[in-house]
Amino acid sequence: MATYAVGDIQGCLAPLLKLLNHVEFDDQRDTLWLAGDLVNRGPDSLETLRFVKSLGDSAKVVLGNHDLHLMASALGYKRLGPKDTLNPILKAKDSDELLHWLHQQPLVHYDPELNYCMVHAGIPPIWSIKKALKRSKEIEQVLQSEQCVRFFANMYGNLPSKWSRDLQGPERWRVITNYFTRMRFCKADGELELTTKTGPEAAPEGYAPWFSHSNHKCKGENIIFGHWAALMGKTGHDNFIGLDTGCVWGGTLTMMRLDDKQKFSVGYR
Repeated sequence: MATYAVGDIQGCLAPLLKLLNHVEFDDQRDTLWLAGDLVNRGPDSLETLRFVKSLGDSAKVVLGNHDLHLMASALGYKRLGPKDTLNPILKAKDSDELLHWLHQQPLVHYDPELNYCMVHAGIPPIWSIKKALKRSKEIEQVLQSEQCVRFFANMYGNLPSKWSRDLQGPERWRVITNYFTRMRFCKADGELELTTKTGPEAAPEGYAPWFSHSNHKCKGENIIFGHWAALMGKTGHDNFIGLDTGCVWGGTLTMMRLDDKQKFSVGYR
């Protein structure tokens, strides 16, 4: 009985199946955590969604920015771009079923017994795991209600750049979502910089990787995340574990066994 966590699949199903076969994953016994961005850019987004959904309770999923992009597109709030590979999902006979399943997934997953927390992009330094779970719950409730239409109509944007408890409605939802699904660089007070996608060596002036701030309220916690392929899994912190190693860009798909932190990687081909 083992628990594994895997980084951004982005529609690259073949490498995922290869990894699961390598570790002899058994969905009747083992659990697979998926750090968001199940879909888009890769060739098998539809089949990836179907496979992960078929795992039932053996899969623990958090939403990434590409998953939310799919959901927004399905509701007509974002046109697909030339690099998007989401049309097969939108045209599939089971599209409504798959999208409904996505709407039930959280932005943060935490298992206190295993002492691991998972999120797609990260947790801002100003929030503890308890606060992050509370903020995630807000978005979950919106996504599972009639307010999801208003959410997706206003989801895109970089402002507000910093959390305030006084924020309400779409602005509040947007900054929470940006922290959990888009963040790379921020200031110690949580102010976001969302345009830079390079590695930490090219941090914008005044900003640093979200996990590097000495005041981070999760600095003693095990946080699994994806999203930042430029890191290639290197954070410099044993407890902040980056698993996006750029499979869809020609890198590898990386999976870690939580029990002993052993990592397994395969290339796309």
